[in-house]
Amino acid sequence: MAVSNKSKIIFLIILIVFLCGISLVWLDSIGLFNFGSKFRSAVEREELSLDASGDEPSLIEKEEFGKEKAKLLERIEELDKREALLAEREKEINEEKEKLDQIRKGLELERKKFEDDLKKDAGYRKNVVVLANKMSNMPPQESVQIMASWEETLIIDVLRQMDADSEAEGRTSITSYLLTISPLKEKASRIMYLMTQL
Repeated sequence: MAVSNKSKIIFLIILIVFLCGISLVWLDSIGLFNFGSKFRSAVEREELSLDASGDEPSLIEKEEFGKEKAKLLERIEELDKREALLAEREKEINEEKEKLDQIRKGLELERKKFEDDLKKDAGYRKNVVVLANKMSNMPPQESVQIMASWEETLIIDVLRQMDADSEAEGRTSITSYLLTISPLKEKASRIMYLMTQL
């Protein structure tokens, strides 16, 4: 009894479909695919929705909706907390920025003050050098009379500059002589004392 080609083809198609079905069940059982849970959840939904009357949702759907709503509310609460935390952090950052700006402004003022002091000091030092040069080139009596009206700090600075100039030129300084011929002996002794201390 010979089997026709059509019968062979139909048999082979049925065999292939059967083997594919077996393969899918086996792949699902080892966890490679998840057909079974999808199929079961679809069947359960159909069965549960049949229990609901009309357009009213079933008890399971209500429960799932309640769970989703609770998750959503929890997520909203978490986002609100994060937003409040971010707002607080932003406020702290702004306060820190204001503090840093104030510190920067204070440092800028200090820098300007320091530069002004340096300019004043440079001008003062230049004046001291000029005065020391003039006092060295004047007759000692005239130099003493002019210095008598100066402040003690200026006298000390000029005398020290005169000492430095004399030392640089390799000659003896006349500052001691100027102090001895000063008409204001008390002031001269105080200046001599301060020159050794400062």
